[in-house]
Amino acid sequence: MAKVEFTMEEKVAVVSLNDGENRFNPEFLEAFLRILDTIEQETEARTLVVRSTDEKIFCNGIDLNWMAPLIKAGEREPIKAFLYQLNDLFKRILLYPMPTIAAITGHIFAGGAIMACVFDFRFMRTDRGFFCLPEVDLHIPFLPGMLAILKKAIPLYKLEEMQYSGKRYTAQECEAHHIVMKACHINDLMNEAIAFAKTFDKERETIREMKKRLYKDIIRTIDEEDPFSLLSK
Repeated sequence: MAKVEFTMEEKVAVVSLNDGENRFNPEFLEAFLRILDTIEQETEARTLVVRSTDEKIFCNGIDLNWMAPLIKAGEREPIKAFLYQLNDLFKRILLYPMPTIAAITGHIFAGGAIMACVFDFRFMRTDRGFFCLPEVDLHIPFLPGMLAILKKAIPLYKLEEMQYSGKRYTAQECEAHHIVMKACHINDLMNEAIAFAKTFDKERETIREMKKRLYKDIIRTIDEEDPFSLLSK
């Protein structure tokens, strides 16, 4: 099974993340970016829905098993290249020329939670899974670009609590604070997300230009920072 693949539901491209906990490492990011290119270039999709096939996890953020040996060996360049590549994924989804929906099928932590926030809309399962920003307990302050992404999706009053506490939030709590559009049982999650996705059938170039204008400040903030500084705070 490929790490990332997609199927079509009429004009909805449904992307499946198949790499277990879907932790970010170069191979996973390359596969994800490649699928996004394929959908845009080779299909007539009008909406994108992304889910995980893991029973428990949507995305657990950076693959520390991949990164830790590089840190220990003082290998800065591969890590730096990877962090820029991760920003490329965030920007690619943020500016994708169609509405994007994260169907959060399980736990979503750290960088995975940041990724969920670059989507236009979020649906989340109610029977299993937490939304969590644990960086405060890892002693890693968010970079300005990360904060800009989080502010896009999370009300400031709630983001303050989430980043300072490191608390785990349920789908119902996320729905109550408009972080996710709808909290659904896993049996209904994909049907709900795809049904919502099918309500969009808009011209891609219009959506692309709208996103460029709407998110220009976020893109500028990301582009002006050195993501490697995340590891030196």
